[in-house]
Amino acid sequence: MFTSSKSTSKTPSTSTTNFFYTTPPSYELSLEDFESFALSRLIVLRKIEELKVKGLDRNQYNDALKRVVSLQLPSGGSNQSQKSYNEKRDLASHFILRLAYCRTEELRRWLLTQELALFKFRLEDLEKRGGKDMTLFMRSAQISFDKISHDEKNGMQSELRFNMSYRDFEASSFYKIPFAEAVDLIGRRLVHVRGGYAYVPGGKLVSIICARFRSHLSRSLAKASASFSHVSSDTRIGPLLKNMNKQYTGRDFGKQTAVEGDMNASNVDEYAERSMPLCMRQVHDGLKKDHKLKHDGRRQYGLFLKGAGLTMEESLLFFQNEFTKIMSADDFNKNYAYNIRHSYGKEGKRQSYTAFSSTTIIMGPRSNPSEVGSHHGCPFAHSGDSSLAALLGKMGIGGKDKDDIMAHKKNKMYQLACAKHFEVTHPGAAKTVGVDLDGVGNHPNAWFNSSAQYWKQKDGVKKEGGLKGKLTPPKGKVERALVSPNRPGEEKMEINA
Repeated sequence: MFTSSKSTSKTPSTSTTNFFYTTPPSYELSLEDFESFALSRLIVLRKIEELKVKGLDRNQYNDALKRVVSLQLPSGGSNQSQKSYNEKRDLASHFILRLAYCRTEELRRWLLTQELALFKFRLEDLEKRGGKDMTLFMRSAQISFDKISHDEKNGMQSELRFNMSYRDFEASSFYKIPFAEAVDLIGRRLVHVRGGYAYVPGGKLVSIICARFRSHLSRSLAKASASFSHVSSDTRIGPLLKNMNKQYTGRDFGKQTAVEGDMNASNVDEYAERSMPLCMRQVHDGLKKDHKLKHDGRRQYGLFLKGAGLTMEESLLFFQNEFTKIMSADDFNKNYAYNIRHSYGKEGKRQSYTAFSSTTIIMGPRSNPSEVGSHHGCPFAHSGDSSLAALLGKMGIGGKDKDDIMAHKKNKMYQLACAKHFEVTHPGAAKTVGVDLDGVGNHPNAWFNSSAQYWKQKDGVKKEGGLKGKLTPPKGKVERALVSPNRPGEEKMEINA
């Protein structure tokens, strides 16, 4: 099964054989397909990253990944046209992301990790089918292994079957692999080593093929990096490539809310206490302490609250209640109310803005702790180690949980750190009926919605119940804020999320 010749015959179907990606596509793509193909693959790779931290067993992981792959990067098709389109999308999307993620060591490492996981998933599926499909894959990837003879196998029986039953030994073919390619198997004491070679049973060759793919992709990314400046100078695709890693691929939280109707000005504090991700909890706590926020903090937090279901009227009331602890209501209406109405599409261009994704916050401006009201940004990405450790300790997170979060920060896996924070503060969420964990770590509002669902299940509160209570404003204040026109010198909100 695992031998192949470097045949020059017609390349077999990409859907089963060409995901080693040795040859870039030579066909033309529209700009629309260029972007949509890449985003389809990006959704799959981000889902892989998300699934890794959910504590799923192998079957659960494979089932979840199979669903998103079949939706975003399906293989085959009901007819030749559909099959050709799917093959084209898979091949092109890989090479587009290879270009987009070759720029920095951090981006290259991320893409390599997720692509390797996707490759292994597909290869294991191919191995289960075996026979012709695996042979075609090996041929297309130009992979061959040196199979030892039956006599040599029997002569080494005592060494080769040290961790196998006699039946498995008899059924297995063995391959002679250079030591350097089998380091993973050797380190786990799964193969016999002699004379610089590892003797690998056929059932363990997936590990060897994955190692070859990793090496191949790593070299390819390095080569792509050297030519990125030339490719990115193309005014048509340059901006797409440079911003691909910032693309948000999840739900639009500017238009829908999972808990709409529950949040109001009076219960924001309650939601902040147990259902806000650290980036928003940090801004909320800073607002309660300083009674003001810098412009970037107001954008980050205001749009988050909007996505969480806070209406414009309640948002005006909430921020007014805090800001007027250090200023008059007229000052609030003059300098801040317009921005809130603007974010809801009631002023200026009348565009309703969308809550920031995790990537937007991570790549956005950092706060300055020495400035009053400066609390925006991502604590995992922007805070120092000691500051983050102290913050986690203050929240009662310690021991291995704290170490795991700090390790993700050290490895610059900030969204995994965020997902781990959710896991620690919501024990058993993955197995709680009615809790959708999709997007946790990738969007603050996904984190919030999952948390709200979790606590409703735990508390036994029906959706229409929610957290109740209304804050009664001083008469006339909110009415003025709702209709107060923009005034000369007033700061306007321009949002480019």
